[in-house]
Amino acid sequence: MRWARIVGGIGRFLIGTGLLLLLFVAYQLWGTGLQESRSQRSLTNEFAQVLRDAAPPHVPPKSDGLPTTTTTTEPPLPPPSGTAVAMIEIPRIGLRKAVVQGVGVPDLKRGPGHYPNTPMPGQIGNAAIAGHRTTYGAPFFSLNELQPDDVIRVRTLQGLFEYKVSRTEVVHPSDLSVLKQTKDAELTLTTCEPRYSARRRLVVHAVLQDHPAPSPTTTTSTTSTTLATSVTTRPSRTTTTTAVLAEENSLSGDPTARWPTFLYGGITALIGFAIWLASKRWRRLWSYLLGAPVFFIALYVFFENVSRLLPANI
Repeated sequence: MRWARIVGGIGRFLIGTGLLLLLFVAYQLWGTGLQESRSQRSLTNEFAQVLRDAAPPHVPPKSDGLPTTTTTTEPPLPPPSGTAVAMIEIPRIGLRKAVVQGVGVPDLKRGPGHYPNTPMPGQIGNAAIAGHRTTYGAPFFSLNELQPDDVIRVRTLQGLFEYKVSRTEVVHPSDLSVLKQTKDAELTLTTCEPRYSARRRLVVHAVLQDHPAPSPTTTTSTTSTTLATSVTTRPSRTTTTTAVLAEENSLSGDPTARWPTFLYGGITALIGFAIWLASKRWRRLWSYLLGAPVFFIALYVFFENVSRLLPANI
């Protein structure tokens, strides 16, 4: 009898662990997608409003309020992290998403993210965008289907820009050469490879087909009512490499989530134990009904922190 009880306890533990893993997989594949969908609606509306406010008078807007052609407006100031900076459209894979500024874990939860230390799409240089492959809406799920000469359109505050895919490659996550700056206007899209793994990176390169937009040339300025002066500076190669490396490292997950993960994991386990204990002393049905909402809220927060530990664009 004693051995039967031990074996039964081990069996229940394994079944419970399996159910938690299944719930986590469901959360990753579908729960995160619901979060991203809400963020995308908000970002799309936000960006459309910014475009309407910034549209040059000589560019007639379409019915949706967006400019119809590429413009040559002066480059805007660098946007804050997490805000909408562009809309990206890839007809081949049916993608149309708002692009946020930044490639950290919180940024890529909202949609594809623009590497802050690369030029904005449409400008001279190598503009880079990262995106999730299998979670948070999986915007780059079908990125591997792109072929040479496929069209990628990106709309920024400076206008609408059309790129054509030139090549694709698979690299190691530590390979930063794909983010090196170029003399021509190019676009680089990065995501994890293969699906459901972060072992490698899938990289798509594309070349701008339009005239490039003006690039920012000033980093500091002073103004008065009668005079404005600016100082032009160029970041050193070491500074640029360090910045890009920091951005790449941010794709590897958020190490600050380790303690919250342990904390909420422990809280979730304690709540589960309390529910089990209550079911032994009171009516089992009522114990489960009353305890389940609290348990699943704690479990949701636990899953959120576990997700923060995973690579940001998995």
